Order: sequence, then C-alpha cells, then structure tokens
Amino acid sequence: MPGAMHDPAASSLPAPDLDELLCFAVHSTGFAFNRAYRRPLQRLGLTYPQYLVLVALWGADGVTVGRLGERLALDTSTLTPLLKRLEGLGLLTRSRSRTDERRVVVALTGKGRAMQLEAADVTRCIVESAGLPVADLVRLTREIRALRSNLKRAEAEGTAA
Repeated sequence: MPGAMHDPAASSLPAPDLDELLCFAVHSTGFAFNRAYRRPLQRLGLTYPQYLVLVALWGADGVTVGRLGERLALDTSTLTPLLKRLEGLGLLTRSRSRTDERRVVVALTGKGRAMQLEAADVTRCIVESAGLPVADLVRLTREIRALRSNLKRAEAEGTAA
C-alpha cells in the first residue's frame, strides 16, 4: 500500500508451501473431480455444470430459477444458459410461475427424470475413482460443507480477511 508503514515482521515470515494450503488442495481437487467426471458425463451428453443442475432437480423438482441458483451457488447469468441448453436437450422445461409471473419455474421432463437412472453410473465411477471407503467420503463431504458454511459466515460477518 502506498504510504503504509512497512511491517518488518511480515517480510520475515516464510512463504507458504503451495501443497500445505487448504485452499489450493480444495481448488486443485475440484479440477481433478472435473477431469474424473468428464468421461462418464460424455456418455450422457452432459457437462459437469449441466449434471449438477440435474442432480439439484432430482432432489427438488419444480423450483424457481432463483432457488436453483441459490442451491447451486450460481448467479442467474451463469445458470440461464445452462437451463436453456438442458431445455434444448429435452431434459427440463422453464415456465412462468402461475402465482408470480416474475418467477420462472424449472421442472424436469420425463426424459430428465429418466436420466437419473443412467446417471447412477456417474456416481459409482467417482466413488471408485476416489479410492476411499464410502463412510470416509460421507465424512469428508460433511466436513467440507461445514468449512464452506464457516467461510460464508465469516464473509457475511466481515471477519474474513
């Protein structure tokens, strides 16, 4: 920062080792997941983001675009092209809410619901690729969700650096 006093203690700290940073471990693991998902999703004709949209809808069908965006942590400008593509594939429909025309409701088609059975192989492939017992994967997922919640809370409270 221009005009800020130099902190000699800060410059004496060793640089962090990349492999010891939790944020890098999570970031690079995300890329590894995308690569692991690529082949099984290609068989379904889906991208990873499209797959996540379908997984969210398999859990709660007939939701608004806003709610779906919250669930997937995506803004509307990112989500809308995904929904258009999935609608073009005949996997879902988008329609105005009957109770509030400002809202768009997303619902699976029969083809979209049927794809859930085909997608079971995707999950199985990832579990096998992870090379960990299912109980460990469940625990790890729970811990990462807790970490995400803590980081979101810190950001909302303004305590994140």
